[in-house]
Amino acid sequence: MRRAVALAERALGRTSPNPAVGAVVVKAGRVVGEGWTRPVGGPHAEVVALRRAGARARGATLYVTLEPCAHFGRTPPCADAVVAAGVARVVAAVGDPNPRVRGRGFRRLARAGVAVTTGVLAEEAAGVSAWFRHFVVRRRPFVILKLAASLDGRIATAAGESRWITGAAARRWVHELRNRVDAVMVGSGTVRADDPSLRCRLRGGRDPLRIVIDGRLRMPIDATVVRQRSAAATIVATTAAAPTRRRRSFAAAGVEVIVMPAIDGKVDLAALLRVLATRGIVSVLVEGGGDLAAAMVHARLVDRLAVVTAPVLLGSDARPMLGALGLRRLGDGPRLDRPVVVPLGSDVLRDGRVAY
Repeated sequence: MRRAVALAERALGRTSPNPAVGAVVVKAGRVVGEGWTRPVGGPHAEVVALRRAGARARGATLYVTLEPCAHFGRTPPCADAVVAAGVARVVAAVGDPNPRVRGRGFRRLARAGVAVTTGVLAEEAAGVSAWFRHFVVRRRPFVILKLAASLDGRIATAAGESRWITGAAARRWVHELRNRVDAVMVGSGTVRADDPSLRCRLRGGRDPLRIVIDGRLRMPIDATVVRQRSAAATIVATTAAAPTRRRRSFAAAGVEVIVMPAIDGKVDLAALLRVLATRGIVSVLVEGGGDLAAAMVHARLVDRLAVVTAPVLLGSDARPMLGALGLRRLGDGPRLDRPVVVPLGSDVLRDGRVAY
């Protein structure tokens, strides 16, 4: 099962809206087939592993990180493939929360005489499928907010200098995260100040969908996210207040412009996440700036918070990592739930779920 979990991690960011799953076929104590879910439309992990096992799958045990599906989607049911292969036993880490599956896969296997064991390394496997589980239950993407700041919570000097507050190890960690999420999101202020590419610079990595929040389309038409070509598209979410001429200019430059409802003149972020969900976007990494970060937290749309702190002080005249939240009581402040603390070179990462 540990091997299956490791295989599932390889599929993160490449299977949406399907879950990232790993599978291993074992016979007489030997691995005879293994695999992970292929991009949407391709075979699921169980099918990949069974194909590699071939005739050796008969009488074997299949270890899988998530309950095999039992419905027809873009591909036939995996539970039927398991039965057809003659597998004697299935060991599954966790059940599938998708209402179309939830328990049906296990029941299909049991009716066919396949022994089923569940709960093996459930916590580890659930960690890999957490984004998918959130997506199918809440019908919106899982949102990770990444903040990188000085010890006193500043993201740039008073003059606007921000490269680089954190070191090389922290920056590599960010690119590893970009390689796994479906989309990365920033505000137009970040585009104007830093002109980021929002690409993944890991060898063999892939770029996430790039999303810019710009209620009035004030970002420059020659910004890097507009002119730099990538296999991933760029979307600008704006409001009806954006001039029609500007919308046409961005569309002509190859950017998809989505006009969203406005709240106090700004893009309705909850509505935007619902639109992204309809497109099969399971995970979104929000990278800044401070106003967008605060808006996401204030709307209780952030599910996981990752804060990288650098060992430097910038002072009260520097730019804060988070905009105003309007809190009146200390107890109202969102907190990290059981944060994991990880050193990244000379920087420190605090990473955990957000408790509102």
